[in-house]
Amino acid sequence: MAKGKFITVEGCEGVGKSTQVRLLKEYCEAHGIKALFTREPGGTPISEKIRALILDPENADMTDMTELLLYCAARAQHTEKVIKPALEAGLNVFCDRYSDSTTAYQGFARGLDLNTVSMLCSASQVDVAVDLTIFMDVSPDDGFARKGGKANDRLENETLAFHREVYKGFQALAAQDPDRYLCFKATGTKYDTHGEIVQALIARGILK
Repeated sequence: MAKGKFITVEGCEGVGKSTQVRLLKEYCEAHGIKALFTREPGGTPISEKIRALILDPENADMTDMTELLLYCAARAQHTEKVIKPALEAGLNVFCDRYSDSTTAYQGFARGLDLNTVSMLCSASQVDVAVDLTIFMDVSPDDGFARKGGKANDRLENETLAFHREVYKGFQALAAQDPDRYLCFKATGTKYDTHGEIVQALIARGILK
């Protein structure tokens, strides 16, 4: 059986990532396409508990390195237990955030050493590589405006300046790996963007 493809969906807060993942799931279900849809941090009981710890607004004194290590711990569990087996079984896997988010948030925005971040991300992926990344190329200024400026967790509570650095990080990653990144400005409705994403995935042989 051919190995499945691993597709990640990335972007800043409020850009519609989760909505697009949901629409892709509905598309696959409607067209009889078997695929796994998951998220980070999370995807397993242990990883979801780590997610709650990371995002809890009461943990405001969490150090940057602690945050990085928790994200990677959640990813290692998730990848080993869920993502890798699904790919090996021939399923395409769609994940709402993955290692690029860690590089953008903890590397570019937090200012942690990028080599250290890269090393830890690589270890946490347990030999799994991302085949394609859907990047919602929307600035945090526009993203927070879309969601009404509401902050719901510890990361969303960060300053707009922090989120602008996250965005710069994603833009740098997209520039470094243009063959892997599919960038969408998402200027139309969510259905317009969904249609653009579907067509791009069909062209790449991911969807039919």
